[in-house]
Amino acid sequence: MTDDTMSFGVERPPRRRTPSGRVSMAMVASRAGVSGQTVSRVVNGSPRVDPETRRRVELAMGELGYRPHRAARALRTGRSQTIGLVVTTLATVGNSRMLQATAEAAAERGYALTLVTAADGVASAFERLAEQEVDGAIVLNEASAQVPAAARPPGLRLVVVDAAAGDDFTAVHSDHAGGAAAATAHLLALGHPTVHHLAGPADSFAASERERGWRRSLADAGAPVPEPVRGDWSAEAGYAAAPEFAAATAVFCANDQMALGLLRALAESGRRVPDDVAVIGFDDVPDAANYRPPLTTIRQDFAALAHRAVDALVAEIEGERPASGASVVPTALIPRDSA
Repeated sequence: MTDDTMSFGVERPPRRRTPSGRVSMAMVASRAGVSGQTVSRVVNGSPRVDPETRRRVELAMGELGYRPHRAARALRTGRSQTIGLVVTTLATVGNSRMLQATAEAAAERGYALTLVTAADGVASAFERLAEQEVDGAIVLNEASAQVPAAARPPGLRLVVVDAAAGDDFTAVHSDHAGGAAAATAHLLALGHPTVHHLAGPADSFAASERERGWRRSLADAGAPVPEPVRGDWSAEAGYAAAPEFAAATAVFCANDQMALGLLRALAESGRRVPDDVAVIGFDDVPDAANYRPPLTTIRQDFAALAHRAVDALVAEIEGERPASGASVVPTALIPRDSA
């Protein structure tokens, strides 16, 4: 069997390209033994193709090196097959991980990704995306708080990550409150009389939800609710906040980076973790298992979060009715040595 023969037992014609050097859709159809319309449906992600036929077409595409012509497809479908991603910064671990996960999820759905920063505000970012004729946009984390008040170009479909559900956009977020409640309950179960909280910025949806879950868990246990100490997500903020927890035996940090700074400050002051004070973070960053001690934390599933956001946006782009309310991605407690 030669390279130009498939395992179906049917000999296929040799690979021939168009005069321009491109592999045509007709060539893929001939290779897969299907019609050109079927290839078109596969290229455009239509559900009207059975799995076995789709597999044959995709195999033929791979063998021939077929790449859909984005401009031609845009003319056929009226879509650019591009989605925008709006961020305020990539300096935070959560945003950088979401960028990577969203790019991968978009590619899996056949969409390109255009990144814009909201340095001049979300409304300006929306205008730039509209000029690039994207099919829709995803707004991440800190930028999400600006969405309700921001002017938006007509017809720009929108999914907002880390926001409450809106009337004119789809919301997706991790179960921040549930994760925070689980972290707090875990510390209380270890015998701590209460749990102190190193919170995130006051204008952050994620930080507010994590604080809400922390408060709920303490209230359910009838434990005192200390005044939270507020940080800015950075390790430096965690380090600087350490004196505020001089009397604490347990601290729930709103993210792993602040927990890292707190761990360093506690070590420098001679307080042992977890013997003198237990610490739990949130996010489960890749390095969390290598903190000293390895950090007990709440894991966010960034890949699942990105796929939910991309799937929701693509569904709306392709004419499906968006689900009402917010889509919530579960979180999980990851026990290690810090608590």
